[in-house]
Amino acid sequence: MPCKVIYVPKGKAFEYCPLAVNLFRGCSHACSYCYVPGISYQTKESFSIPIPRKDIIEKIRKEAPAHRGHKVSLCFTCDPYQKAHDHLKLPAKAISALHDGGAFVSILTKSGMLSAQDFPLLGRGDEYGATLTFIKKEDSDRWEPGAASPIERIEALEKAHAAGIPTWASIEPVIDPAQSLELIRITHPIVDVFKIGKWNHDTRANLIDWKSFAMSALELVNKYNKKHLIKKDLAAYLQ
Repeated sequence: MPCKVIYVPKGKAFEYCPLAVNLFRGCSHACSYCYVPGISYQTKESFSIPIPRKDIIEKIRKEAPAHRGHKVSLCFTCDPYQKAHDHLKLPAKAISALHDGGAFVSILTKSGMLSAQDFPLLGRGDEYGATLTFIKKEDSDRWEPGAASPIERIEALEKAHAAGIPTWASIEPVIDPAQSLELIRITHPIVDVFKIGKWNHDTRANLIDWKSFAMSALELVNKYNKKHLIKKDLAAYLQ
């Protein structure tokens, strides 16, 4: 029996969205903290060259009706917006295929304004999210060289918010807690929901005071009266 392209994520990813579809194998952002090459048995070099999944839109269109009324994430193991394949317009086609099947869309991206081209396609029940890791461009350039700059991701969130699209931010991985907290302060007027995690799959994360960060992050989202999800790994430090 062939594997479904719309699937139920395992582990920590399930906390973000109960369903997902990945448009590419690989991701050009080349984030040094990315754990996906390891779990997919690829080298980081090969993973950094994204390949569109074969017949992905046709498969989404076939499977979408089974998920009518449910939200599907674009994407978990890659970014839905890849500059090298922008001419294919796969995210736009995927959004339309999901909508035609009665499903909703939750976008998660580090592509910044490249994703704004599809804002007119998003409607009631959909949402737009950006991964926010750093404020300092030099840190972003070092850790996630292929991703959009921090300011461009924030500008995309601002544009989505202004267009009436529900917005959310993934505050994960948390590599510099001070920058992550500042991102919450800066973006709270344009982000409807914060989903906050930690930094996994790296021994350097053991040097971070997660209890202090968790308490500070929770204090901030409560101060701004923002909807939020503290992921289980981080929430354990609040007990």
